[in-house]
Amino acid sequence: MNRFDFTPYRRSMVGFDRLFDLLEKQGQSGEDKYPPFNIERRGDDAYRITLAVAGFKPNEIEITAQQNLLVVQGRKAADEESGQFLHVGIAQRAFDRRFELADYVRVDAANLEDGLLVIDLVREVPEAMKPKKIAIGGQKPLSIVEAPADAATDKAA
Repeated sequence: MNRFDFTPYRRSMVGFDRLFDLLEKQGQSGEDKYPPFNIERRGDDAYRITLAVAGFKPNEIEITAQQNLLVVQGRKAADEESGQFLHVGIAQRAFDRRFELADYVRVDAANLEDGLLVIDLVREVPEAMKPKKIAIGGQKPLSIVEAPADAATDKAA
């Protein structure tokens, strides 16, 4: 069992609590490995998650995007069996797969084709959060403010 102690980092790094919590949670999770999935980077700000959901129809899959969390759930509808299965090799059990998303990542599209659920994600950083260059010399130089001559004579009296 790998256990990392992030205490020294928590003392010196401000605002990274969420990251440390995620890392600790990942190490502890005995998460189910169904359905299998791929995560692919398709550009600087584009990602794709592909889940193998053979046997599920689009109305049996629910995708929920929240702030920093993507939840994909599959619930198989009760089928009226016409025959008796001798072997069941295609997993059709319910699943609940969660993906932690970075800030400003949103779901762009989702498609189900050939037993693969493809979810496209994009990161859109708001203009206010993008780095900006600041011009040097945009301010007036500092100067000494001198008191008027009348004020100096009033103090002396």
